Amino acid sequence: MLDVRNLTKSFGKMKALDNFSAFMEAGQSIALMGPNGSGKTTFIKCLLGLATPDEGEIIFEGQSVLGAWEYRRHIGYMPQIGRYPDHIKVGQIIDMVREIRQNEAENLDDDLLKAFHIDQFSHKAMRTLSGGMRQKVSACLAFLFNPKMLILDEPTAGLDPLSAEVLKEKVLAEKSRDKLVILTSHIFSDLEELTSDILYIIDGKIQFYEPIDVLKERTGEPKLNRVLAHVMRGQNN
Repeated sequence: MLDVRNLTKSFGKMKALDNFSAFMEAGQSIALMGPNGSGKTTFIKCLLGLATPDEGEIIFEGQSVLGAWEYRRHIGYMPQIGRYPDHIKVGQIIDMVREIRQNEAENLDDDLLKAFHIDQFSHKAMRTLSGGMRQKVSACLAFLFNPKMLILDEPTAGLDPLSAEVLKEKVLAEKSRDKLVILTSHIFSDLEELTSDILYIIDGKIQFYEPIDVLKERTGEPKLNRVLAHVMRGQNN
């Protein structure tokens, strides 16, 4: 589904991505991990067309996406912090996006609109919402058009425990429907529940990209945090 080949991106003297290559398939749920400044955000921006790589290719469903835009309608993106006009109302945001993409309105996924009871605060201006309520709006918009690929950046941050569980159940349901899910999170329990594979980056280079079950078996560790510590110690020795 997604084939990233030798992706390189520099900002001045800093190389954010360095010969980055990975193949990702439908049905995978991939945790994009690494320390701050490792290149995770740059990689996501390249996938979304918000940054242009200096070298390399991004192939989505057999077609190069560099310089293209049509493929983006197949991506549902949930940012870590959603930015919306202060005075626009929640319902207006959702209606506006539906209007912009009206040719895709027949296949809407309104599961989260219902589960998060968006109708109960659709009359409220975005500036009045708490961080968690904004997250709910962002999640609804990411899933709304039934995308083939989901990019979720710290999706449960700011959500109350019940809403976080609702969102995690939705992510797992989409994975089971052969969607490709790429997510970041600092909450290790979320990653263990939601992801099938770990893609770990340092200084723009992939350190390892393996299924969680394989990593656990190889290290003999039952928990993800201990798995990562074991692998990184081995690479540093």
